[in-house]
Amino acid sequence: MRTWSNDDPKASLMSRKRVAIVSAARQAFLEGGYAKTSMDSIAKAAEVGIKTLYRHFENKDDLFSAVMQAACNPQAFDEVSGAWREQIKEPERPWFSKPPRAALAAAGIEYLQHVLSDEQMALYRVVTQDAYSFPELGRRYREQVVERSHDIFIGYLDRWSSSEGWKIRDKSGAAVIFAALLRAGIFEEVLHGLRKFSDSEIAAHARRVAAKMLVLLTSGSC
Repeated sequence: MRTWSNDDPKASLMSRKRVAIVSAARQAFLEGGYAKTSMDSIAKAAEVGIKTLYRHFENKDDLFSAVMQAACNPQAFDEVSGAWREQIKEPERPWFSKPPRAALAAAGIEYLQHVLSDEQMALYRVVTQDAYSFPELGRRYREQVVERSHDIFIGYLDRWSSSEGWKIRDKSGAAVIFAALLRAGIFEEVLHGLRKFSDSEIAAHARRVAAKMLVLLTSGSC
């Protein structure tokens, strides 16, 4: 993937084209799926030539990665250079400074509001539909969406484990458990279009999960 330095006179134009490409790809992938979406159709929707598209993205995998970045981590996009900042530091969540019971509930609400959003559900459906035929699709989704979410939770455990006296054997495993508890009884209901959950229902569920997770952390079961 090519990038342009800030002082390159073409930087602003290339950035706008790249944003247009990602925006067009985002809509195309979410509406038509990964396998059925062609680079030609994306270039046409973005109103750029196919050669221009390939100046920005080497292949469809790279473009889908950019779509996931845009959907899950928009602050990572550098509007000037038109590049994704690979090493951008995650902003600290407000709940990082809160004690565990309040923080875990807030973290749960944030997580569920994100994963249950229409866009994230559409993104998940695209990946699960086509990942078997395109394994790289699943790998990138795991790295950029799933593991990123887990890393945020691990950051909180790093902050509070010592002061709370938590003996956590596997922080990554604890993050997986927390996510699984949050999704249980909710995620598939939304995924399959069976129902929508209100903000108050999501908050109540997150508080219940927070209480259970706190027991696991305190007891050293993670």
